[in-house]
Amino acid sequence: MKNDSILNPSVDRRDFVLGSLLAMLGGVTITISSSACGSSPTAPTPPPADKTGDITSNHGHVAVVTSAQQLDGGAVSLNIQGTASHNHVVELTADQVMQIRNGQKVSNDCSRSGGTGHYHTVTFN
Repeated sequence: MKNDSILNPSVDRRDFVLGSLLAMLGGVTITISSSACGSSPTAPTPPPADKTGDITSNHGHVAVVTSAQQLDGGAVSLNIQGTASHNHVVELTADQVMQIRNGQKVSNDCSRSGGTGHYHTVTFN
């Protein structure tokens, strides 16, 4: 660009385009990042999948610890009625929920059903 273009009102088209582009790109910041020490970037950890428990002597019950419950990490009470004609409850401590999330085996007996007097053992992982 000619140094006298500001003083000279008859700027040619080439100088005008070049000056405009330089003005537009003047505020642009380009950031290039790389992983430290040459290591490749790590992918985000996916949320855990819902975990379905295996139930002994099962006749329609379903026990599921959801992804949200695993992420929360607190104690849970699972109603496991499913298609059975009665309900049972499985109590899991916060530690057990975290063990399930981490892929460790957890087994708990459920409550006895009101009129049936039986119970089931629910095993996760």
